Amino acid sequence: MIFNQALRRELSFTTGGVFLVLVTIMVTTLVIRILGYAANGAVNPKDALVLIALATLGYLAVLLTVSLFVATLIVLVRWYKDSEMIVWFASGLSVTNLIRPIMQFATPLIIVIALLALFVWPWANRESTLISQRFQQRDDVSMVSAGQFKESAKAERVFFIEELDVDKSEVKNIFVADSKNGRLSIAVSQTGFIQNSAGGEKSVVLHSGRRYEGQPTQPDFRILEFNEYSTKIRSKESLAPPPRDREKTITELLNDPNPVSISPNRAELLWRIGLPLMALGLVLIAIPLAYVNPRLGNYTAMFYAVLIYLIYSNLLNLTQNFVSQGKVSVFVAIWPIHLLALLIAIALIRNRMNPSLKWWRRQLPASMATK
Repeated sequence: MIFNQALRRELSFTTGGVFLVLVTIMVTTLVIRILGYAANGAVNPKDALVLIALATLGYLAVLLTVSLFVATLIVLVRWYKDSEMIVWFASGLSVTNLIRPIMQFATPLIIVIALLALFVWPWANRESTLISQRFQQRDDVSMVSAGQFKESAKAERVFFIEELDVDKSEVKNIFVADSKNGRLSIAVSQTGFIQNSAGGEKSVVLHSGRRYEGQPTQPDFRILEFNEYSTKIRSKESLAPPPRDREKTITELLNDPNPVSISPNRAELLWRIGLPLMALGLVLIAIPLAYVNPRLGNYTAMFYAVLIYLIYSNLLNLTQNFVSQGKVSVFVAIWPIHLLALLIAIALIRNRMNPSLKWWRRQLPASMATK
């Protein structure tokens, strides 16, 4: 009981610490990336915090998987380095006795990883896409405000309205600059109004103004006077595009009408199911992988841990691509990688059982080791 409590306590603290570090790194990266999108006009700066939170929620499953794997390694490596494992091995325990308490600690987290991958991941991706699309497809009329120059969604038009009467839909002192196909067109007028058309279209109608086309230094530059000039500020309501594979719910993935042999939806489902299975496999591999000699450095285990994680995750992504392209059936691809990880964990544990016994005997005095 003392052994189990000590192990779970250290695993809890270490997992929490590693998770906070990874979340901090992830949030910092997302802040830089999303603020860059906002600066380029791809997303609304007001939505930056929401997009950062949604992206962080989407990656929580991966962060928890890495945190659990790294924390298990850190705790066990420290026990070997501080010779605490000598006490446990001398008490009659072996490497196999680590499996049960570690799995009791890891099982709830693996369930959380499964829930995050199956439900939170698609929801966060879908919400992020909707927010971005809503900003990209925003109405130019929403960008019009009195006394300010406002740029349209596609950066093709600039509005300036000195006075705006929303109740009467009247505008005064209007400036509209359009840039299409490298040609500049500027229209100015003292009065106008907002016109609502059938189908949800909106336009600004200018009265008795002037229109300037082209560059003043070019021979095709023109100055036109008009009695009425209309510029569209909102098109018909556009339908939202269908969700991508990463944004679909479990029900949508399972109800895929495409054949099983070629199905991106099945490939996405394979990745979501594979993430908690990968967390389980990594935890089992971490138990024998943490075995180190106290006289040697403790960085070897971490090097192998990074290598194993990269290979495992890349194989999972590669399998997902094969299923998406129809090269491998989803029923064939769902088990080999995780079965291989389980076999590797079993082989390493069996290999560590005898060396662990010989190792702690070498640490004891000769009079005790011969007993």
